[in-house]
Amino acid sequence: MKAYIFSILFSIPLILSSQTQSKYIVIDQFGYRPNSEKIAVLRDPLTGYDASESFAPSFSYAIVEATTNTQVFLGNSVPYNSGAEDPSSGDRVWWFDFSAFTTPGTYYVLDINQNLKSYDFVIADNVYEDVLKHAVRTFYYQRAGYAKETTYAGNNWADGASHMGNLQDTQARRWDSPNDATTEKDLSGGWYDAGDYNKYTTWTANYIVDLLKAYQEQPNAWTDDYDLPYSGNGIPDIIDEIKWGMDHLLRLQETNGSMISIVDLDHASPPSSATGQSLYGAVNTSCTLASTVAFALGSKIFSELGNTAYATTLQLSALNAWNWAENNPNVIWENNSASYNSVGIGAGQQETDNDGRFAYKMRAAIHLYDLTLDNTYKTYIDNNYQNMHLIQWNYAYSFEQENQETLLYYTSIPTATPTVANTIKNTYANAMNTANNFGGFTNETDPYLAHLADYVWGSNGTKSRKGLMFTDYVNYQINTINDDNALKAAERYIHYINGVNPLNFCYLSNMYDYGADNGVNEFYHTWFGNGTEWDNVQNDLYGPAPGYLVGGPNPSYNWDGCCPSGCGSETCDANQVARINGQPKQKAYDDFNTSWPMNSWEVTENSNGYQVAYIRLLSKFVDVSGSLSINEQELPNIIASPNPFKNEISITSEELLTYTIYDLFGRIIEKGECHQNCSIGKSITFSGFYFAVFNTDKGQKSIKLIKQ
Repeated sequence: MKAYIFSILFSIPLILSSQTQSKYIVIDQFGYRPNSEKIAVLRDPLTGYDASESFAPSFSYAIVEATTNTQVFLGNSVPYNSGAEDPSSGDRVWWFDFSAFTTPGTYYVLDINQNLKSYDFVIADNVYEDVLKHAVRTFYYQRAGYAKETTYAGNNWADGASHMGNLQDTQARRWDSPNDATTEKDLSGGWYDAGDYNKYTTWTANYIVDLLKAYQEQPNAWTDDYDLPYSGNGIPDIIDEIKWGMDHLLRLQETNGSMISIVDLDHASPPSSATGQSLYGAVNTSCTLASTVAFALGSKIFSELGNTAYATTLQLSALNAWNWAENNPNVIWENNSASYNSVGIGAGQQETDNDGRFAYKMRAAIHLYDLTLDNTYKTYIDNNYQNMHLIQWNYAYSFEQENQETLLYYTSIPTATPTVANTIKNTYANAMNTANNFGGFTNETDPYLAHLADYVWGSNGTKSRKGLMFTDYVNYQINTINDDNALKAAERYIHYINGVNPLNFCYLSNMYDYGADNGVNEFYHTWFGNGTEWDNVQNDLYGPAPGYLVGGPNPSYNWDGCCPSGCGSETCDANQVARINGQPKQKAYDDFNTSWPMNSWEVTENSNGYQVAYIRLLSKFVDVSGSLSINEQELPNIIASPNPFKNEISITSEELLTYTIYDLFGRIIEKGECHQNCSIGKSITFSGFYFAVFNTDKGQKSIKLIKQ
């Protein structure tokens, strides 16, 4: 913060009368972790759809305990940028910083003089656990060929298994031979990609990789109790979801190692009512390389989980895919393209260019090297890493977070070439120390505290990737002096999505039962389409399922070119397009789901790509290891000291135990036995965070370790 904010605790609580809800007092609608930064944004709209409105905040603000209406913390509003209008939002803004207040509970922000309040929010260590669960549960609703039973989906979103009928996913045929039974393949499973039901191989592989890394980077975030059919099986539900996607990916692999690029599905609401034929596209190099990454990383993770047979299958698939791509480096095939006779197969275009194929090959080589330690891959990495955009441009940005992060992943492999690893980390350090990265944080470029230079289609996914750039900075120990600021910056992007934005809007769907007060009521999705029973939370029988992250503000949105009067019987709504076009870029959003010619998909459509980025970012701030497991109350007292430590940690226990130490990537650093007294951690050579998992006959306990 640039200005000093005076805050005190009340020595005598003040009981308040009822207050009026204000949409100009903006907070994370779910809440905050106790020790996290907490800043309420007070907004006065000057430009945009709400320019005729105004709000002048008082000087004195309070945090009020919601159940008793008791003031528990007092502070002042401070103008942002000396009261100047922010062009990205069209707002004049003040901040009320209550970071010093850390007591768990349910509260609201109060403008004392005007008796106006924010939405209620929670302060708790586990404030995001339910949000994470529902964000992950959307993949259950996106599953193709999998029944959504009432027990798990409720009456609102129960549906039979989709695309399992005659000539559908288990009997899919080639796009150019729909009547040729000899082309039939079982390509069932996988996920609907977004609001459309098509299954794109490259993107599916990318989603799997993000979910794998979400688990690998923060294993203590994941539990087995998401109220899904596979909950309670002893495996974290995210791993069950990953395997569902991976099994589909395996079905897409041809015997020569190449990968089928797409499966085009029929569309209807609900999904089980779709009866049209499923057709698959040709193979190409890009999706084969992308799948190599997923197979290789999956093999590593499933091996560590003890599923060695599945890990072996994935490793073989990874090697076969790599070998085919090596021999076929430029096989291109575009879906939904007249040039490839594929019009109508899929919607979004997943084929990439030469740079894109090269980046996928680098990512594949890095994860194959990590899996096999075969120097063939290491040589390729060391000879080619300088051609990656991060190194070429000395620039890090959110549109290439996945490529940047994979280069950083190479630096974490113990046998990586030291000079290459140092170059990558130093380049990333310099690239992050720029105006749009750490500069946006330290200079407080955005009054809503989540700076993004470019708002385009899918900006909420881009925001999530931006947050991940800061957690990557911490995970790969770029400069530990800046870790606190990096984590603070990353968490600000979560707050933005959860409500700290000019719309005072939670960008997750139908989360009213889980803490949100003003959020997504409808969005573009075939199942939850305009005019269906799942159309709108407020106006229709069911509304969409909870937890979907929508695209977000998109200043480039426009209606179809046939508008305003050339679209036949379809309506062009000038008021709707004006609500988004010409707005300040952070306000270029509206809650609507009308299809062509209004093209709401450019603004509100969900995507599994946005979803995995948000899930991965949010999971960094969820840690269930502090909660007692079923048997943990019976565990003997385990004392680990000193912690933080320099050389080793002394363990004191009442009985025999075994221990395993993991790094933040889920790699095993050290394991052994301990009886009453022992020393552990001698194998840890790098400073940072680690986790020790202790097992006795009575249960399991996890302790976070800090190496200085």
